[in-house]
Amino acid sequence: MFEAQELSVEHKDLIHDVAYDFYGHRMATCSSDQYVKVWDQNSDGRWTLTYSWKAHSGSVWKVTWAHPEFGQVLATCSFDRTAAVWEEIIGETPGPGERGTRHWVRRTNLVDSRTSVTDVKFGPKTQGLQLATCSAEGIIRIYEAPDVMNLSQWTLQHEVQCKLPCSCLSWNPSLSKMHPQMLAVGSDDSNTANGGKVFIYEYSENSRRWTKLETISSITEPVHDIAFSPNLGRSFHVLAVATKDVRIINLTPIDDEQTLQSGVTKLDVQTAAQFEDHNSLVWRVCWNITGTILASSGDDGCVRMFKMNYINSWKPVAVLKGDGTQGNADSQRSSAISSIGNQIVPPSQTASLHLHVFSENNAPAMSQPIKIVNAPHHQFDLFTRICESFNNSV
Repeated sequence: MFEAQELSVEHKDLIHDVAYDFYGHRMATCSSDQYVKVWDQNSDGRWTLTYSWKAHSGSVWKVTWAHPEFGQVLATCSFDRTAAVWEEIIGETPGPGERGTRHWVRRTNLVDSRTSVTDVKFGPKTQGLQLATCSAEGIIRIYEAPDVMNLSQWTLQHEVQCKLPCSCLSWNPSLSKMHPQMLAVGSDDSNTANGGKVFIYEYSENSRRWTKLETISSITEPVHDIAFSPNLGRSFHVLAVATKDVRIINLTPIDDEQTLQSGVTKLDVQTAAQFEDHNSLVWRVCWNITGTILASSGDDGCVRMFKMNYINSWKPVAVLKGDGTQGNADSQRSSAISSIGNQIVPPSQTASLHLHVFSENNAPAMSQPIKIVNAPHHQFDLFTRICESFNNSV
């Protein structure tokens, strides 16, 4: 049984993103009011606003946490054409108008983009402290902090040209050293004649550059979000895409002589499932920590969850409504296209000032009536705890 906790988030405009830290005890929100707010969970499970600051001179599209081994670090991106890295400081003298000994400071401002920076993501911690951004001009940029103790110094390592405007990106969180670094990028270009809107890139150690492996031609509608599933031993990668519906794509590396000679991975691309349950645009997708449950949110104001059953078929398992209630998970419009053989934050249509957080037995989870839900898939976060409860009941 889930309980909904309602928070007054105190943003003065549309909320675009909500992100949880690695442990699920901290939460960050960002908005068109140009502010970022950080929330901490009390011992009784309640959320308290602990810090708020103006982060950009334009709408803040995305906020994301770095792995805690790098400290309490956030990254944001904005319509003002910049991305910023923020660090929480304890014990330093606060600035004018700030209270307390704990506050956030801007460590760097990344100003290479000439257009709106639409997404920002920290790379897997196994690769050091890396940061990827994408922009409306169709350029993916990879930055690295050579000294993790000095976050004011970042170097631009790579610029990858994409033919279309970029709207979202996702790192492959695979922990295996056998898998090269991989990025998936989505485009919100509305012209279906331009072909596929999802691109897969891989970093080659031989050429020391990023190479496009695949364009998923079956997805020609605008893509709003994209998320690699955590890989805990699978021989293939799983990618969730939020577009006019929810797509789950399997990417299987092909081991052949040509691949071994070129050093460039070839992928077998298969659509594992396609769901139209939202009956509207889908804005966010994210995975639980094990990559076994996918959550999505859409213009229907619901968070919907999907899980693979014992015959490798994806099925809907839960619906969480924005008003704090649970809906019927039975799908009338979903279709599992193929098995293994053959994944939350939309822009709000109105400036709502409340946030619902679902919990079970005081274990926090997530959902918002303003259609804002996000939990990075590599984190043990609030979303994961929802999924754990469904793992026990489904």
